[in-house]
Amino acid sequence: MRAAGADLSLTTRLAADSNECGRRLAHGSRGRLAIDTSQLANYISHMTNRDSIHPATQHLAVSGGTIAFDERGRGPLLLLVPGMGDLRSTYRFLAPALASAGYRVVTTDLRGHGDSSVGFDSYGDEATASDIAALLRQLDAPAVVIGNSMGAGAAAIAAAETPELVAGLVLVGPFVREPASANPLMKLAMRILMARPWAAAVWKSYLPKLYAGAKPDDFAEYLDAVIAAIKRPGYARAFSLTTRTDHVKAEESLAAITTPTLVVMGDNDPDFPDPQAEADWISSALSGTTVMIDDAGHYPQSQQPEQTAAAILDFLRASGHRGSGRDAEGHRA
Repeated sequence: MRAAGADLSLTTRLAADSNECGRRLAHGSRGRLAIDTSQLANYISHMTNRDSIHPATQHLAVSGGTIAFDERGRGPLLLLVPGMGDLRSTYRFLAPALASAGYRVVTTDLRGHGDSSVGFDSYGDEATASDIAALLRQLDAPAVVIGNSMGAGAAAIAAAETPELVAGLVLVGPFVREPASANPLMKLAMRILMARPWAAAVWKSYLPKLYAGAKPDDFAEYLDAVIAAIKRPGYARAFSLTTRTDHVKAEESLAAITTPTLVVMGDNDPDFPDPQAEADWISSALSGTTVMIDDAGHYPQSQQPEQTAAAILDFLRASGHRGSGRDAEGHRA
């Protein structure tokens, strides 16, 4: 088992320096992947297998504690939000790829997770939406918010409540409504399973199941980092309280969202009985676009980063959020 700071050492070694090594980007119409995914895969492989400097961790003071984030790249702002029980280094492959395509990329930890503090009065979708808004005000620019799992639900709430701050949404493996299994008995079972004394052990056993399909090469090391982070004083309690969130507010927010939206779903995502149907329902509700990621479960951003980056970059261009970089042929990304 790794020491408490394992998540930082992991991202230090694996995060890419966004100022080096470009990739070839092609242009195409909305609704299809126009990126050369083989070139992008080679780029990601090169960048994540070399020593590089991870962006410095910064902290934003909010009511009740501090929210950790880091920043890389220049261009239109993208804010990447993880799901519960995860670290911002879930975007260790995706963030450098987006930054090198000409975007200002900020990744953040949830409250009570990673380098953010513990001791907050509330956790979950609505609290995270408040933190997203506070961070975007601090960054002083509207952003396309990329949220995974619970982070997607929080992003939807932020888009509805502060539309001036959210220029677009990318919802990855999104929980934006209560699952059919969320009955009182199942909620009680979940509360018991994720109680503080054994929360880390249960999450270590359960998390690999959410990575149905291909796993990243560093998965064992990353899993150790996630569990080590939860085992720090106060963090198991914060994680346990986060698991009690619901997605009622997220679903209520959908009708108010007008921003361009992309739904990215792993075709093997075990959190949904029919991942394609869930993704299509969300896209229909938001007049958005769905991209299914082959051989991925709940975390396509790290399971299939080249497919996921391609889908996001194509969406960003099609929705008018072109990056400031250029590809090998001299075209704007």
